[in-house]
Amino acid sequence: MLGNVTSAVGAFLLFRLRKLLRSADEKMSLSKQKRKVDDEHRQFQERWTLRYFFVEFNGNPTCLICKEKVAAIKEYNLKRHYSTKHGEQYDKFHDDERKHRVTLLQRELTSQQSIFHKAKKDADAAVEASYVVSQLIAKAGKPFTEGHFLKDCMLKVADILCPEKKSMFNNLALSANTVGERISELSSDIYNQLCDKARVFTAYSVALDESTDITDSAQLAIFIRGINDQFEVTEELLSLCPMHGRTTAKDICQQLCSVIERSGLPWNRLVGITPNGAPSMTGRKNGLVALVQRELEEENADPAVVLHCIIHQHALCSKCLKYEHVMSVVLKCINYIRSRSLQHRQFQAFLEEIESTYSDVLYFTEVRWLSRGNVLKRFFELRAEVKRFMEDGRMDIPEFDDPKWVMDLAFLIDITQELNILNLKLQGPDQLITAAYESVKAFSTKLRLWKTQLTAKNLSHFPTCKFPVEEGIAFNSETYSSSIENLLQEFDQRFADFRAHCDTFQLFADPFSADVESAPSVLQMELIDLQCNSDLKTKFREAQGKANKTGQFLKELPPCFPELSKVFSRVMCLFGSTYLCEKLFSTMNFNKCKYRSRLSDAHLEAVLRVSTVTSITANVAQLCEQKRCQVSCKK
Repeated sequence: MLGNVTSAVGAFLLFRLRKLLRSADEKMSLSKQKRKVDDEHRQFQERWTLRYFFVEFNGNPTCLICKEKVAAIKEYNLKRHYSTKHGEQYDKFHDDERKHRVTLLQRELTSQQSIFHKAKKDADAAVEASYVVSQLIAKAGKPFTEGHFLKDCMLKVADILCPEKKSMFNNLALSANTVGERISELSSDIYNQLCDKARVFTAYSVALDESTDITDSAQLAIFIRGINDQFEVTEELLSLCPMHGRTTAKDICQQLCSVIERSGLPWNRLVGITPNGAPSMTGRKNGLVALVQRELEEENADPAVVLHCIIHQHALCSKCLKYEHVMSVVLKCINYIRSRSLQHRQFQAFLEEIESTYSDVLYFTEVRWLSRGNVLKRFFELRAEVKRFMEDGRMDIPEFDDPKWVMDLAFLIDITQELNILNLKLQGPDQLITAAYESVKAFSTKLRLWKTQLTAKNLSHFPTCKFPVEEGIAFNSETYSSSIENLLQEFDQRFADFRAHCDTFQLFADPFSADVESAPSVLQMELIDLQCNSDLKTKFREAQGKANKTGQFLKELPPCFPELSKVFSRVMCLFGSTYLCEKLFSTMNFNKCKYRSRLSDAHLEAVLRVSTVTSITANVAQLCEQKRCQVSCKK
């Protein structure tokens, strides 16, 4: 009995094992068949078109009659589809008639697909045009509602020039919300590209300045200037941070740290910081600079190079000229003429009557540093006309008859014009710090020359002073030489932070003429190898005639000069001024004015980023891919 049970159990187990093996074999054969079908690389046969009314479209067999697609390129599948769905209707066509029928169906399919393709192409073009117009609106500083006006203008133009294409212009989405959204997306794309570039920076520096907008909200502008291992410099707006509370050094430092971390920038590559010179920025203990240096120390990074804005220091130097007795009289006359409508009209009529070279005097604005020289020069050339106008029972100005005052006015004009020329040299984007400091050094050398010449009463470089001298007015050389000396001392004192890095700047400007013995020991060996390399010296001399001579030369510098490359990179990415911040604030005041005071902080930053970007182009094509078929619904 027990033996029978055992044999039955064994037979059952053997049966189950055979069944499992058979199932596994079937699965393996199916998988092999499937892989075999996938690996066959079947090709569509042209004869199937005439036989089964099928063509290959986008890699799939497509029925010309019902436009259905067949998954696998197999003649059996095509034959089955044709015989079951269209055989009874199309078997009656033979030879030429069947070919004609196939040709008509192919033409119909091509026409249908071209309609879909054209509709898609028109929609994509409308989206792209929407981005381009929005970008132009941002760069022009126009409100978002200008999109409606521009669209109406384009529709009117289309009515006249190309009425058949008016529907394409009507598809443009240019509502205020759409324009704002487009500008925000362009700004985000530019910022993302900037962050991608920042990840490969070998060194970077930042320039900061703070100002208030029309709603008294403080806006902190942060610009970045970075360089990669190919010595390509990128200088762009990193962030515009609204500060609705206090603007202490701690608050500014928190904003800067947040921006740097959000951008993925490592602290150990920060080599320079250029603030605007405010006490909250430059305080030695609790200023922004001190807080940033502590942050770098905690990150075990080298201290950053701190430079006060060179343009701001230049403006402060010019204030040491104590000629308020001249400016007060000039402003008194100008304000009397231009602040009263009747007096202004009468003065203009008087100048027109006597056929004067100029038709008016210029206003003076303290904030505009360059306006002083232009105002003084125009006033000096119109001094006789102004005197006659004032003497006509209006106001008594005895200074016009004082020869010393007239000579002081002439001297102030000449020295102010030279200061303005220097100021213009210090402005502009993508300016190397070495070039800016060389302009300052050249001006200091000119001051020493002028001091010597004025002492000898040589007025070669003071053309305005020659006119009073020719009229018989005495020239007091001691007074004006003393003014030049005071200005020279002011320059030497205020630009001490730049002078501390003079040797490094000189090494960067001309490494082949640098003194090896006075160079840091870590650079001496590389400097000797560089100066003894005649090929590199020839390339450097050839590159001197080009615009970016140092950048072009450094791209060809071999990798055997790592320390010199590091020094050159640090110098190239330093900011010399906060010019970009001042320029940004001018654009900000133009955009966020009393007519657009409700412009949000996010939209303000987006508009300023799009309107001030220089080296990065927004990827409009990629943005259009994300906005497929998003056209206007307005008819």
